[in-house]
Amino acid sequence: MRSLGRRADPELLVVGVVVGWIGFFLVADAVPLSVLSGLGVGELARQLVLGVATWAMLGYLLSRESALVRVQTLLVVVFASIIEYTFSPLLEAYVYRIGTVPMFVPPGHGMVYLAALALGRSRVVRAHPAFFVWATVLVGGAWAVHGLFLAERQDVLGAFWYLCLLGFLVWGRAQLLYVGAFVVVTYLELLGTELNTWVWQETDPVLGVISQGNPPSGAAGGYGWFDLYATLLAPKVLQGWVGWVCWVRMPIVSAWRRPLVATAEPPNGPSLPSSEVNTPPASTTIGTSAAMSYNSSSGSQAMSTAPSASNMYDQKSP
Repeated sequence: MRSLGRRADPELLVVGVVVGWIGFFLVADAVPLSVLSGLGVGELARQLVLGVATWAMLGYLLSRESALVRVQTLLVVVFASIIEYTFSPLLEAYVYRIGTVPMFVPPGHGMVYLAALALGRSRVVRAHPAFFVWATVLVGGAWAVHGLFLAERQDVLGAFWYLCLLGFLVWGRAQLLYVGAFVVVTYLELLGTELNTWVWQETDPVLGVISQGNPPSGAAGGYGWFDLYATLLAPKVLQGWVGWVCWVRMPIVSAWRRPLVATAEPPNGPSLPSSEVNTPPASTTIGTSAAMSYNSSSGSQAMSTAPSASNMYDQKSP
């Protein structure tokens, strides 16, 4: 069992967690409101629980990633949220069951990106990249052709998004990321529309002439734009953030207009003597322990001898 655990691919574990999380929460969101009312739970409470739990799981998954991946994921959340609120409640290209974007959808986009990234980083995909790229091209192409010519509801938007996916696979710098996105997004869209969590309209909301599948066959190509923006902008955002943090933490120094240039000391030469005069030590006394005159006995243990001249000179009267 231990050897099996060591051989297990942690990237596939992330994929499994995200796929299971998406499935469980979409099913929980589809539970009829009448059932929740019998349990004393309303729609708002359900959305709060699902939203907070998904944000918490996203935070845990991001704690295991590098700073660059964290920035990429948060950028995906920002871009995807803008698109969600623009094309669902505003333009109604697709409509959610509750009439607006559920609270778990924005962090769910971050989890989808992490799952796609992890699948592309997994050992099995990296060991056979050409196989998985070609499998994505063939399966996605077959689905797009079916949507254009064989489906009861023609899917022109899906075919266009499939062409976008081909472009990402051919010219993109992260081919395996788009392979992972195709797998995870296809699973997400099929399950979400099957449970009626959201429904795609028959035609586009702007021109009203571009038919849309439910879901569009090349939905992963639409998600690919989020991935592209994230991978291109994340390094610049991270670099700017690091630079800003370093600037904020820079120590405050006083302004100095003159340049700091090393200069030699002036040579020693003739100069005027110092005006300072050193006073002799006996000129001042500090306390009673200092030297005293010969006839002072206060505080002194020994008497000093009377001074006498060492030489005698004859003195003449004037």
